[in-house]
Amino acid sequence: MDRRCFVLAALALGGCATVAPPAAAPGPLPELEPLYAVETGREGLTIRVASGGCTARPDFAFYVDRRAGEVSLAFARKHVDVCKTAPGQAEVAFTWAELGLAPRTPLFLLNPMIGR
Repeated sequence: MDRRCFVLAALALGGCATVAPPAAAPGPLPELEPLYAVETGREGLTIRVASGGCTARPDFAFYVDRRAGEVSLAFARKHVDVCKTAPGQAEVAFTWAELGLAPRTPLFLLNPMIGR
């Protein structure tokens, strides 16, 4: 199964819903969450996403694809953040163990990146 089919199937089963920030242009995989930033560290990886004030870690699903020695990683939102309390951005952290990756693993991030 190719990456796109797997991501689409996983998101359909998980009740995926996303609201792209107004600055985001639709890309080849619109079901993937647009990211403002990605930061890696000793413990894991942190993504910065649009938020209405209620974005939390359980709102996200991820997919790791390992092929021919290469690792691809994608993030998608499972639940829409409908809050309007603190519009802006939120950081969501994932540990390397949670992602099933060793620290310093080279990877390709499939999500679109958007400006601030």
